[in-house]
Amino acid sequence: MATIYLIRHGQASFGKADYDQLSEVGFEQAKILGRHWQHKKSPDQIYCGDLLRHGQTLEHFLLGNQQTDAPVVMHRGFNEFDHVDLLSQFDPSWTDFATKSESLAREGASNSDFQQQFAQAINQWIAGNGDYKVTWPQFKQRCVDALSEVIAQSRRAKKQHSLPSQDIAIFTSGGPIAVMIGHVLGLNDQQILRLNQQIRNTSVTKLLFSENDLSVDYLNNYSHLTLAGPRWTTFR
Repeated sequence: MATIYLIRHGQASFGKADYDQLSEVGFEQAKILGRHWQHKKSPDQIYCGDLLRHGQTLEHFLLGNQQTDAPVVMHRGFNEFDHVDLLSQFDPSWTDFATKSESLAREGASNSDFQQQFAQAINQWIAGNGDYKVTWPQFKQRCVDALSEVIAQSRRAKKQHSLPSQDIAIFTSGGPIAVMIGHVLGLNDQQILRLNQQIRNTSVTKLLFSENDLSVDYLNNYSHLTLAGPRWTTFR
């Protein structure tokens, strides 16, 4: 059986003007995961979404690991959905994301207030109530297609070059991970959304695949963070 590890990025700047940037906690979470991976077989191949937080997570994972030299492929199929587009369709004042975020901060709005609006925006997106750049069905299909492409490439390499089964790491976001798990397990949209809300930063989800099978081995493993201390376990 070949293995795919789906790795969520470290803590980003949720609710800030520039979300696509790891926090100091996020940088350290990625290093903690890298050090933890020293006790595991190094990936044979790495894929990475091309958002800044994906690349920063990979970079600091490698700094912590100091052992992995696997080739890296940047793949936009593993990018998260456009949160600014979703929020703007929910409330046009979010079109200028930076200004809106700063305004809420000045008004003393809590992080939970922001998260509530964000959850409502996602539900509206899933319901299809808006003119979105990328619809919810399109996003799901893009994530599933990216996963299928990785699996197909691995299977071809194994056949053509008689390679052993590969260990593949994919650095991505909570949305794509939830969608891909939903695809494997046959979850409905609301179950995928609830799953997305539970995926921790730098958590690891393991898939197993062979020529004719694809299954989930484990989901949302963040034991590397709990071992490092309670302050490191975050959702966003």
